[in-house]
Amino acid sequence: MITLLVAYLIAAASAPLLVRTWGRNAFYALAAVPAAGTVWAATAWDSAATVDAQWIPQLSMNFTLRYDALAQILTVLVLGVGALVLVYCARYFHDTEPRLGLFAAELTAFGGAMLGLVLSDNMLLLYIFWEITTVLSFLLVGHYAERATSRQAATKALLVTTAGGLAMLVGIVALGHQAGTFLLSEIIADPPSGVVVNIAVVLLLIGALSKSAIVPFHFWLPGAMAAPTPVSAYLHAAAMVKAGIFLIARLAPAFATTPYWRPLVLTLGLVTMILAGWRSLREYDLKLVLAFGTVSQLGFMVTLVGVGSRDAALAGMAVVVAHALFKSSLFMVVGAIDHATGTRDMRELAGLGRAHPGLAIMAVAATASMAGVPPFIGFVGKEAAFEALDHAPAAAIVLLTGMTVGSIFTVAYSVRFLVGAFAGKGRAPTRAVAGMHAPGAALLAAPALLAAAGLAAGFASGWIDALLAPYADTLPGGGPHPYHLALWHGMTLPVWLTIVVIAGGVAMFAARSTLKRWGPDKPPLGNADRVYEGALRLADRISLRMTGTVQRGSLPITQAVILATFVVLPSATLLLFGVPEVQAAGWDSPWKLAIGALMIGPAVATTVLRNRLAAVLMVGFTGYGMAMIFALHGAPDLALTQFLVETLLLVVFVLVLRKLPAEASAPVPTRRMFRLRSARIALSALVGTTVALLGAYAIGSRTAQPISDAMPDAAYDGGGGKNVVNVLLVDIRAWDTLGEISVLLVVATGVASLVFRHHRLGGALRVSDAPEELRNGPVTRSLRLVGSRISDPRTRSLVLEMTTRLVFPTVMVLSVYFFFAGHNHPGGGFAGGLTAGLALTLRYLAGGRYEIGEALPIDAGKILGVGFLLATGTAAVSLLMGAPVLSSAILEVTLPVIGHVKLVTALFFDAGVYLIVVGMTLDILRSLGAQLDSRAEVKLQ
Repeated sequence: MITLLVAYLIAAASAPLLVRTWGRNAFYALAAVPAAGTVWAATAWDSAATVDAQWIPQLSMNFTLRYDALAQILTVLVLGVGALVLVYCARYFHDTEPRLGLFAAELTAFGGAMLGLVLSDNMLLLYIFWEITTVLSFLLVGHYAERATSRQAATKALLVTTAGGLAMLVGIVALGHQAGTFLLSEIIADPPSGVVVNIAVVLLLIGALSKSAIVPFHFWLPGAMAAPTPVSAYLHAAAMVKAGIFLIARLAPAFATTPYWRPLVLTLGLVTMILAGWRSLREYDLKLVLAFGTVSQLGFMVTLVGVGSRDAALAGMAVVVAHALFKSSLFMVVGAIDHATGTRDMRELAGLGRAHPGLAIMAVAATASMAGVPPFIGFVGKEAAFEALDHAPAAAIVLLTGMTVGSIFTVAYSVRFLVGAFAGKGRAPTRAVAGMHAPGAALLAAPALLAAAGLAAGFASGWIDALLAPYADTLPGGGPHPYHLALWHGMTLPVWLTIVVIAGGVAMFAARSTLKRWGPDKPPLGNADRVYEGALRLADRISLRMTGTVQRGSLPITQAVILATFVVLPSATLLLFGVPEVQAAGWDSPWKLAIGALMIGPAVATTVLRNRLAAVLMVGFTGYGMAMIFALHGAPDLALTQFLVETLLLVVFVLVLRKLPAEASAPVPTRRMFRLRSARIALSALVGTTVALLGAYAIGSRTAQPISDAMPDAAYDGGGGKNVVNVLLVDIRAWDTLGEISVLLVVATGVASLVFRHHRLGGALRVSDAPEELRNGPVTRSLRLVGSRISDPRTRSLVLEMTTRLVFPTVMVLSVYFFFAGHNHPGGGFAGGLTAGLALTLRYLAGGRYEIGEALPIDAGKILGVGFLLATGTAAVSLLMGAPVLSSAILEVTLPVIGHVKLVTALFFDAGVYLIVVGMTLDILRSLGAQLDSRAEVKLQ
């Protein structure tokens, strides 16, 4: 099973290259994967198999697959029909089709995801595959992205099925926790009970019903007909819409008797079958006739598998097989008609049956199976359904009556489809038919094979029964003489009902004009689209009103709303659920009290100062005070990092403030200013108090031994270092650090893109790149600040230049020291990178924008890229060597003169962090510094 999933993954990844090389013929090669899988599934039919590979055992998310009786049925359909659809694509599309390689990859990947879905025994794994099919369906339906209808249809399908999937996820988590396992096989064998379980089952049903387009979620499927016909033939006939049917069938043995199951499933199934059949009689697009017919048939299948009895499950599986055969064949026939005539409108088709009798014969065979005409498999399944419902418990008459009415509609729209597509209609062939080019044999091979399979399966119904019965036998109600699929059971009630259905459907079609005058122009089913669009408009209005209320274009107001929400919600939660006990401790050093008092003044001053630079300095002062608190608490690493970050942020703020007015706002009346300052101080005090209380309550709520107690030993024994903070960053929680530096990389790129507008500033600007009139003689290389020579004399500071010449080498040496010493002493890659960034910042402030290139003549983007590759490469090397990702190893060697050297491989990861911090600093200096300087120079000129 895993081999087959990997084969699908490889095929999907290579599909664009194959299409680029072989054109549309690449679909034949891609079809080999599901074709081989079909052979495997057929030969392994009687043998159940399981796969249990650990993935994330802590989250109960193991890669657990199970090939049982139900999975076997869906697996053969997904693989067999998928192979034929890919063969059909090889002649349906032209080599000039836009994005054909991407389409091939998406369709192949969808087949693999659907296969993983039906094989999954772990509900969490099933949900992952479930959502993958949702995303791929969105991409496939929206293949013609240049068309508004395709984009809207894809979005509609995505929103509806994703909403149902989210409800299903909640149900999965609740059911798994109640059962103590997420394995479907164990839950079905020993189902839990209770109110929570009943609610979880309803949520699972919501996901299944939305996926299978059952009322009220039905409206997305007809809109999805904007997709290419192969997508409709696969996703909307044999695969994706069967996912909901599969889930209901999987859960039925355990939960069909729960309180809400049958009222929900049976009611919505019958309503869907009848109303969608009615709507299909009013469409003129052949694909829409089939689409609403698909919705109707899905209601039929949901009703059967939702009854929860053995005979109904057998009938449901027979209808699932029959529907996959005839509906995928009919969609391919419609694709061939559209391919040959250029239209799907039945009003523009007349005489097609005479023009192409072979195509008509295929359509007649598939449609006869859809209508339940003997001897096709559709008749066998419908007869089994009537028989099962005749003996079903409770409400049997209602179910049987509703199923009969829905089947009459099925016959009516089947006849309408045939007449509308192929009949002569008493007139000469239309222009579309007269000018058609006959579809080739390769295009018709797949639909012909599927239509023939529907006929052969009807004659081989006894063999089909042997294949489907193992799943049906898992449900109760078989009795001593269970029902078996057969082409003829004698003149029983199901046969008489079939006669009534066929006669009633033909009569309904014959009286369609009269019925249309009696009925409303828009059936109730058609209102769902308007409800969906109204819901979207309402959501837009609410979001605009909310945004207009809380975001009035004023940054202070927006910040105030965010901070007020932060204060109110946690406080209300604490008051509602009870406040834990907190043990307050005073300061253990007078220095802490003194530093805290010194921090209060600048914090209050920040709220009242109008000068931006003064406010930034006050904020920086509080940051330095916090660094001193860290140092007094025995956290030198945090103190060092805080000092470095505050200093660098102060420089960045100053660079930005150069382009802003000195004052934050215009002067306002004294009384209003007093109210504003009071509100700011009060809100600041509330936020600070909330943060402090939350931290205290979090500590007071702790019931287990803190993991931090074991960190020093873990850092030394496992990471080979005495600095717990650094070992945490580069070893124990290196995944977090990798994510954080990835964010830094994105931020640096985002800032550069915003400032440079289109792309980065290429390479580093050097003095040799400056205009000739600014340069005085040749450029010499030394520790002198070369860039200052071409700076405006009015902006130069000789004291700063001389200090920089003396301090810069020392700071860079200190940066290297922090980098190497960080594993055992305060420092590390982050602190070393910040120190180097401050040294480069000092060069920029003293020498101007050309000095950055002289200090480090490498593009910042290259430094960022090398650092990220170094960090991720460390992870990859660990994996290749058979160790856990980002695990470190200790190398010890004794060298002459140097002595004993201990090297931890985490140092290479730390080197990547160092380079990313340096690259980010360079990017900021060149964007917020040098680039803004150059624009200012242009304006002055």
